[in-house]
Amino acid sequence: MEWDEDVFGLEYDLDLFNIVAVPDFNMGAMENKSLNIFNSKLVLASPETASDADYAAILGVIGHEYFHNWTGNRVTCRDWFQLSLKEGLTVFRDQEFSSDMGSRTVKRIGDVSKLRNYQFPQDAGPMAHPVRPHSYIKMDNFYTVTVCSCGAEVVRMYKTLLGSQGFRKGMDLYFKRHDGQAVTCEDFYAAMRDANDADFANFLSWYSQAGTPVVKVNTSYNAEGHTFSLKISQEIPPTPGQSVKEPTLIPIAVGLLDSNGKDIPLSSIYHNGALEPVSSSGQSVSTTVLRVTKKEEEFVFTDIFEKPVPSLLRGYSAPIRLQSDLTEDDLFFLLANDSDEFNRWEAGQILARKLMLNLVDDFQNNKPLVLNSNFVGGFKRILTDSSLDKEFVAKAITLPGEGEIMDLMEVADPDAVHTVRSFIRKQLASELKSEFLSTVENNKSSGEYVFDHSNMSRRALKNVALAYLASLEDQEFTDLALQEYKTATNMTEQFAALASIAQNPGKIRDDVLADFYEKWQNDYLVVNKWFALQAVSDIPGFCGSPVNFHAKDGSGYEFLGDIVLQLDKINPQVASRMVSAFSRWKRYDETRQKLAKAQLEKILSSNGLSENVFEIASKSLAA
Repeated sequence: MEWDEDVFGLEYDLDLFNIVAVPDFNMGAMENKSLNIFNSKLVLASPETASDADYAAILGVIGHEYFHNWTGNRVTCRDWFQLSLKEGLTVFRDQEFSSDMGSRTVKRIGDVSKLRNYQFPQDAGPMAHPVRPHSYIKMDNFYTVTVCSCGAEVVRMYKTLLGSQGFRKGMDLYFKRHDGQAVTCEDFYAAMRDANDADFANFLSWYSQAGTPVVKVNTSYNAEGHTFSLKISQEIPPTPGQSVKEPTLIPIAVGLLDSNGKDIPLSSIYHNGALEPVSSSGQSVSTTVLRVTKKEEEFVFTDIFEKPVPSLLRGYSAPIRLQSDLTEDDLFFLLANDSDEFNRWEAGQILARKLMLNLVDDFQNNKPLVLNSNFVGGFKRILTDSSLDKEFVAKAITLPGEGEIMDLMEVADPDAVHTVRSFIRKQLASELKSEFLSTVENNKSSGEYVFDHSNMSRRALKNVALAYLASLEDQEFTDLALQEYKTATNMTEQFAALASIAQNPGKIRDDVLADFYEKWQNDYLVVNKWFALQAVSDIPGFCGSPVNFHAKDGSGYEFLGDIVLQLDKINPQVASRMVSAFSRWKRYDETRQKLAKAQLEKILSSNGLSENVFEIASKSLAA
């Protein structure tokens, strides 16, 4: 409440803020005026039963529903097509709140990871739709990552373009104009524009065009003229019902690093035939926002007296796929030096993605897998850099997920990606064994559980290091994980130790899983964690992990197909979310395509199928 008053000037308008927790609820929560309804897992917590991730989710979701009092209730949507007006805006507000309560960089990394792992695939599949959908069969199906998460990115771009003060002016005008009204996305756009006398060019197309823009950047340095050029092009791929796309306004935050890794002061840019100052109040800046509005255009930085290394898309200033001519050396340089912590993480992720894709190619061509020594060195420098935030380090040493890598392949190969990712994890654990062990030992604590950034960061880094060591299936590290499991004083560390042990099949895994269940069998929220851990395991049995879901024999597809049909009779909303796992079936090899298609056909031929499942399954099959 205090945060919303301080940041947005918005006070709660009732004497009471009522909350009710229910164990069975399809959504995380619901923002009914004066009576917010929450799924129990997003309200009920104690250090013994809830992890740091649970506490963070509770913080964010309670904030989200409270913020809906203004962005959703007092100012609401004219119709369901404007859903992002309340959801995207409120997701942005809860992201900002959580950022201020913890690490802004780590929160941004988490939000962007979610976007890449869930929204980008949606944008590239048969369920692609704009932030403001054009049509729907069941509105339940459009509480999507595009409407909510990409919608939040659209709101964030207003702030990037206008700055914090300009964005606040726009918000103030929005509430002044529309308090008590049901409005549209254009009304929000107009408030931002009018409050700042701003030119947003073709920004509104973010609401109407589906698909993730692909932005390509080519750089060149003119030593004689002391200029550095960025040639930028943009293209939005075709999506169902939208084969032709127009360029949109994309804000790209850029900084330039000198040979010592320091930010170069930026003063002016030559663009559209004119020299434009980028200074702030007469002072040079280290980051400037380029307004990319055309299919192709060039920005030329002046007074650049050595060839710089560009830091592109700082803070992830737009939800795009960025391609650039940065070399591997450039990326390692950014990983070591960039003042923008998000882009330090991003440089490491780009290097990891390239490494993984190259090794996948080697695996598919029966070549031996060899880990790049430069990658190990860069990884080690991040792991052992005591000046960095520990939670940031935990994120930086986590490899991209299998789904993210498959999303970058022309024909996704789940087995190859899984093999490569497992190989890299084990090689890193083997080559940096002593560093990981020191990380675990140096971040232990027997003190009372405290949910704050310092303690969360310590636990996060220790737990990631422990998982790397446990992947070696070495008795020494299995014993270490067992000791951590037995001595843990909170759920965060106990469950992380359990997860480390559970990644390796065998009697020890079975015994520890049984012990955990025996201890917590009467707490359904903890038992749900126990189920989820096994469901997403790479060990065969469930289909929550990519390698099991995409099993060559089709068992994962069949398992999910049967569950969808059973669940559809009692909970169509959840069933429709589950069937969306089939939506990109055409991205796989022919054998898997046939097996997945058969399940979609089986689902659609079922009598009494809900509209929820029919909409997702029929669009997926027709792709």
